[in-house]
Amino acid sequence: MRYLNWILRAVMFIVLLGFAVKNDQPITLRYFFGYEWQSSLVIVLLIFFVAGAAVGVLAMFANVLKQSREIAALKRDVRVKDKLSGIDDTQQPG
Repeated sequence: MRYLNWILRAVMFIVLLGFAVKNDQPITLRYFFGYEWQSSLVIVLLIFFVAGAAVGVLAMFANVLKQSREIAALKRDVRVKDKLSGIDDTQQPG
């Protein structure tokens, strides 16, 4: 399985390298007030891909924090119920 993973990584690297080599022409991004930025197409695509991934991670961050607080509260409830029923940590199965 480890070798298959490395083969897939190598294939992905070669495909992305070929994409980068074939799309190296300069482009111009035009902003408001006459501001322009010239760069390679691959660089611009990479920047926007990374920005999109960062926005996606930030969008999920609040949900992950909420779930971790809920998990902590549920674990605390289980410990309280176990303590009330007389089961301590050494007697739990598993």
